Amino acid sequence: MGIVFHNQAQEFHLYNKEVSYVIKVLPNGQLGNLYYGKRIHDRESFKHLLETGYRPLTTYIYEDGPNLSLHCTRQEYPSYGTTDFHEPAFEIEQVNGSHIANFEYKQHEIFQGKKMLEGLPATYIESIREATTLEIILYDCLIETELLLTYTIFEELPVITRHAKFMQKGEQSVFINRAMSMAIDFPDYDYEMLHFAGAWSREREIKMRKIEQGLQSIYSLRGSSSAEHNPFLILKRPSTNENQGEAYGFSLVYSGNFLAQVEVDSHYTTRVIMGIHPHTFRWILRKDESFQTPEVVMTYSDCGLNKMSQTYHKLYRTRLVRGFWRDRVRPVLCNNWEATAFNFNEEKILHIAKAAANLGVELFVLDDGWFGKRDNDREGLGDWYVNIEKLPSGITGLAKKIKKMGMNFGLWIEPEMVNKESELYKKHPDWVIHTPGRRMSQGRNQYVLDYSRAEVVDYIYEMISKILREVDISYIKWDMNRYITECYSSGYKADAQGEIMHRYILGVYHLYEKLTTEFPHILFESCSSGGARFDPGMLYYAPQTWTSDDTDAYERLKIQYSTSYVYPLSSMGAHISEIPNQQTLRSVPLETRANVAYFGAFGYELDLNLLSEQEKELVKKQIEFVKKHRELIHKGRFYRLESPYNSKAGAWMVVSENRDEALVGYYKGLNEPNAGYIRLRLKGLEEDASYYIDQKFNNFYGDELMYVGLVIDEKELCSRGADFSSVLYHLKVK
Repeated sequence: MGIVFHNQAQEFHLYNKEVSYVIKVLPNGQLGNLYYGKRIHDRESFKHLLETGYRPLTTYIYEDGPNLSLHCTRQEYPSYGTTDFHEPAFEIEQVNGSHIANFEYKQHEIFQGKKMLEGLPATYIESIREATTLEIILYDCLIETELLLTYTIFEELPVITRHAKFMQKGEQSVFINRAMSMAIDFPDYDYEMLHFAGAWSREREIKMRKIEQGLQSIYSLRGSSSAEHNPFLILKRPSTNENQGEAYGFSLVYSGNFLAQVEVDSHYTTRVIMGIHPHTFRWILRKDESFQTPEVVMTYSDCGLNKMSQTYHKLYRTRLVRGFWRDRVRPVLCNNWEATAFNFNEEKILHIAKAAANLGVELFVLDDGWFGKRDNDREGLGDWYVNIEKLPSGITGLAKKIKKMGMNFGLWIEPEMVNKESELYKKHPDWVIHTPGRRMSQGRNQYVLDYSRAEVVDYIYEMISKILREVDISYIKWDMNRYITECYSSGYKADAQGEIMHRYILGVYHLYEKLTTEFPHILFESCSSGGARFDPGMLYYAPQTWTSDDTDAYERLKIQYSTSYVYPLSSMGAHISEIPNQQTLRSVPLETRANVAYFGAFGYELDLNLLSEQEKELVKKQIEFVKKHRELIHKGRFYRLESPYNSKAGAWMVVSENRDEALVGYYKGLNEPNAGYIRLRLKGLEEDASYYIDQKFNNFYGDELMYVGLVIDEKELCSRGADFSSVLYHLKVK
């Protein structure tokens, strides 16, 4: 298993126990795709899968010879203009104005292991036996440009990663106007496209459509992966559900502008492309320079969407997330933002922290407002030094006092932004992304620093790292609260302005790399007005992301449910906030708020002093519970059982790797009169094992719980079964 090359047939077969992927060198030297799907037997040739032949109104490569039309041939990394009229994977503009390219197979290398990507996040391995890599070099002799296509197949997972790299060998420069990370053609169009859409506070809503002739796509042109879409999509058969059927997942490890597109042509074949969005993108490539695309992680499942998600969870949790916190459970934290906003002083913070410590919280996080002159969102951003008026003993003194209470200390920063009312802006107004002669748009009264420029990144690094060197900090919440407008950098010439959006993200990655390298024990949490930059690129540097600013438990049930299609529970910041909820004005029982937040990186977003004594006792028990079970929650196998999008209730569960323990969450929406009985079928258990369920004081066999179902008694729900009530079941083999 791994990758084999059949020299006579000029074919590559990538395969493991679950998946096969077959590539062929076509007669014209370009690459075609013959198959991607469930594992098939290897053979000397798969040429029978190459479908060619004459079609009316079709153009062909050769005047005499094989009927090769690229428009009618499934390809690996297609271009436009030489018999293919689909949307291409790349476009190169040459000095004579031509956009026609012809990359032909030159050579290849197959090796054990997987290389890192310079300057970009990507999945990795810890042993060369974990994966096998194929590098195919193609060459366009007219423009003297080399194209490297890289494929890695993981040994134990149905995962293939792909990316592309352009290298200019000739004296004349070229412009890359489009460079997708991958493209693949499927032989039919009997698929539904599942993806995420949304907005602030309702990120990653599940959307599904039957694909049809033409283009269907999701994208971001906002400078980040965005709350509106996510760099992820699924193609699934119409009959596929959570537990059976075929599904293909495509996830881009990138945090900036992206395009994920599905095209169905007139002959009902389907092309998927994914990568950096080509709009306004233009990268100049001079002699001996190269351009590297981000990585796409492709997964295949013939056992439904749960299996596909579990593949992503395991890969991203163990081979995308890195460092000290990768295999460690997340601390229970308390954040002061919803309790105080900007209106705090040291006394108020210590008062909240003391209550948190008394209830068992492990980490206290000081949010926005601690630095510069920062009493509202119009001032202070960019001045990363402590506000002594609010915190007379400084961050150092406050951190020591928090540590004395028995908790670790964390801090909020927004290093990519600046206010006009700041010392930084007054010194360096040219460091803001803006177009000369044009009005500067603002968002949240702030502006975006030009991270395409190394001097800007280095300046911010020195300010932030100075604080981290001086203060005992174990956690950083890195926020980013607006999108990029008027994209232009005064640090680059006119012909390089098409590079700025991508260079900005590279600058963000570079700052993350510098900080996480110098301070490896700090837990970084990514945030962007909630979940507006929840993507695999961020997880490479920050093991968890603030899932949404919407902390209402009933809304979070949907947000966390959909996020789980690709991202592991350990990556989802999930907190209990006050009621009525600040975003929805809804009041949800404290038990339900916890029962939702358990399935993530757990914490509190409120002043715990304001709770009743009875509620404080409940919080103590919640914290004890999550400390006891977070290893299972963060590292177990997650199953979606009932969608809150499609029913009046939602349910999910997580099962330990050896299937001897499980947690099941059932969540009810609005009450209805004279409702029917509730029976929930569980998943992932050992059929012959006997599970003791704490809440029922009884034992049940795994097969009974999976095929007959778990009977849910309304009396077991919290708050006597009122609106938004819930129940959590703990199962253990005894």
